[in-house]
Formats: sequence, C-alpha cells, structure tokens
Amino acid sequence: MTHTDADERGELLRALADQRRMVLIAARGIDDAQAAERTTVSELTVGGVLHHLTRGERVWTHVMTTADGSTPDGMWDMDQYRMPRGSTLPDLVAAYEAAARDTDAAVVALPGLGTTVPLPEAPWAPGRREQWPVRRILLRLLRETAQHAGHADIIREGLDGASTTARA
Repeated sequence: MTHTDADERGELLRALADQRRMVLIAARGIDDAQAAERTTVSELTVGGVLHHLTRGERVWTHVMTTADGSTPDGMWDMDQYRMPRGSTLPDLVAAYEAAARDTDAAVVALPGLGTTVPLPEAPWAPGRREQWPVRRILLRLLRETAQHAGHADIIREGLDGASTTARA
C-alpha cells in the first residue's frame, strides 16, 4: 500500500466515522418506543435507519471481502428499513457499531482502494454485471450514511425537538 493510498483510506474512513457518529447522536437518549416511532409521512424511524445502515455495512463488507459477485443475504429485502419487532435500541446500536468495526477492518485489510470487485446482480438489471473499485464502494457507503444521518436527525427532531446540533 502506498503512503497516498493509506492517507486516502484513512480520510475516507474518518469521514465515514463522522457520519456514523451523527446517526448515533440522533439515537442518543431515546427509548425503544421512540426508536420505532414515525414522525414524518415516511415509514422511516430512527430504529429503522439504524437497522438499514447496519445491513448496508454488512452487505458492502461482504461485497468487498468475498469479491465473487455473490448476493449477500437480505441485500434486496425491503423490510431492512423498518425496526425489527422485538429489537431494542441498544441492540441496534451495538449491531451498527459492530458492523462499522468490521467494515473498517475489512477496508484496512484490502490491498488498496483501487482494488475492483464484482457487484451482485441487481433485480432491476438482470444479466448486467459491474465491477467497482473499493474506493467507489466506500464513497457509496459514505453517501448512504450521510443521507440517512439527515433522515435520523429530522425524525429525531419530530420526536422531541432534539437534533444532532441542538438538544431539546
């Protein structure tokens, strides 16, 4: 690994960690019932966002580490946006933190950000096979996390007025 690649890898992982922290701030101080509560017309909840992002971390880590184009379990499951029945917010947070650690470790272990891996076939594009460099996967994961951090923030604001930048 070149010094430049190590620097870029570190910067991307730090940016991803910052966005993960925003998601966790939005979840701080609420209970399980609040984590499952909708506050907008969207079906999203804070718990659902955590569940989805955990799944996303697991899916993309699988894609990067297996590099075989296989479809990870649950990749296209639309229930991934809902807080699973019977789950608790502490369990969701712990699962998210574990998935994040696994993603980071996988990225550090890969030969480089330019390493390309085959993507699973998408249901809406049968037969189309793409390959992405790890860098693009990390950027995708960063974008997805940032987008959902904003969702979690507005959901939380609707719950009790708190947000990632101001506490109620």
